[in-house]
Amino acid sequence: MAEIETIVAQKRDRAGKGAARATRREGRVPGVIYGGKEPPQPISLDYNYLLRVLRRGGFMSTQFMIDLGEGAPVRVIPRDLQLDPVRDLPVHVDLLRLVKGATINVEIPVVFVGEEESPGLKRGGVLNVVRHDVELICPIESIPEQIEGDLSGLDIGDGLHISAIKLPDGVHPAIT
Repeated sequence: MAEIETIVAQKRDRAGKGAARATRREGRVPGVIYGGKEPPQPISLDYNYLLRVLRRGGFMSTQFMIDLGEGAPVRVIPRDLQLDPVRDLPVHVDLLRLVKGATINVEIPVVFVGEEESPGLKRGGVLNVVRHDVELICPIESIPEQIEGDLSGLDIGDGLHISAIKLPDGVHPAIT
């Protein structure tokens, strides 16, 4: 697992539509941290920084540490991202607080390797990807960044199922 990125955020005193609009006028994105048997904490994130993180890809399956300036940073994972319907830019973000020992459902991207060694693809077969992401149930300590599907032994007409992919300990698919 890669190092967890830290994002500096500010606490918001007020919640609601008016407070969220005021936050957006300041060039920030309103959000909330919830879960972990603690009360929800309204926050605001830097708009430009959040946009850069979103454009990297994999935002919804990436863990972050949120530094609110006081106390220890909070470990979170994005759960919802609201985008402007016209401009497709972030308007609000929901972050789930991760507590030690918890398990969560998370969608992880699937990456295919071994395409050069696949007899089926060498003979003109076509890779038909049914799912680009797979929903997994996993402990927060072992959330994989991606799942690798090995195509090296597959011929034309063969399929690669989630049961054939080696997953980390404690991680299993939400569907079979």
